[in-house]
Amino acid sequence: MLTGMPRSGFGLWKIPQDETADTVVEAIRAGYRHFDSAADYGNEKQTGEGIARAIGEGLVTRDDLWITSKLWNTFHAPEHVEEACRKSMDDLGVDYLDLYLIHFPIALEYVPIETRYPPEWVHDPDTPGSSMKLAKVPLHATWAAMEALVDTGLVKNIGVCNYNSGLLHDLMTYARIKPAMLQIESHPYLTQERLIRLAGNYGVDVTAFSPLGAQSYFELDMAAEGESLLGTAPVMVAASAHGKTPAQVLLRWGVQRGTAIIPKTSKPERMRENLDIDDFELSQVEMAAISSLNQNRRFNDPGTFAEAAFGTFHPIYD
Repeated sequence: MLTGMPRSGFGLWKIPQDETADTVVEAIRAGYRHFDSAADYGNEKQTGEGIARAIGEGLVTRDDLWITSKLWNTFHAPEHVEEACRKSMDDLGVDYLDLYLIHFPIALEYVPIETRYPPEWVHDPDTPGSSMKLAKVPLHATWAAMEALVDTGLVKNIGVCNYNSGLLHDLMTYARIKPAMLQIESHPYLTQERLIRLAGNYGVDVTAFSPLGAQSYFELDMAAEGESLLGTAPVMVAASAHGKTPAQVLLRWGVQRGTAIIPKTSKPERMRENLDIDDFELSQVEMAAISSLNQNRRFNDPGTFAEAAFGTFHPIYD
């Protein structure tokens, strides 16, 4: 894993703005030092307020923290990459990012920060029937601008999210600075074993988002209640055997297979629970049984949600 990056991180997606600062402070009190943010989450300014408060209270220093953010789709053109990065840094109240990721391999037309921020998916949300407006920006041009962020010291590490095997192969042919991280959806219903193995062969670390599976997607109507992993037999059996909760078993499975994980919760007791996964180890039999739950079930799929929510059919996975 990247030097200095805690394997267990805290995801900031879907935390309401008015709760974010308090949640960040509570997460730091609980022991989190790795925070996974993004411009598109719409709460980076509040995240920065929480970080500043925690530093002011003497809970941590900036150097104790690992802060990740992500380049949004509308800033893919090389001339806008540094602008987007600096906006995230300003909102977060930091003078460098530990890791900056391309959020999706999808380039959308530029929306000025003063016009709308975060820019969202559709080009003009105020116009009825507005849809995504694609931009002709090749990924290699965006990556070169990401490399420039490392050269200038704004960012320590760069990487990508939501890339498939083909895109990763392609990236490795032209990258002057190799990606340090691949962030993908992964949980026992979507094990992504081949992609994770490929990343390892290239020396690229992997972060699994949505490590608990469907839990993050119920409120978005992107998953059915019956798709929860928490009640599946292999997870329940392992939880009973180790005196842990099903969630802790799922998170341990993610860490034990070599990925970083970024679960999210607003409850302090759940924060501590999600971190308390280092005092047990799943057996090979338990790991295999949990992995056998794989259904290639992807909850976060632009090929599904983009058409339904944003009027544009734009799959990135086959």
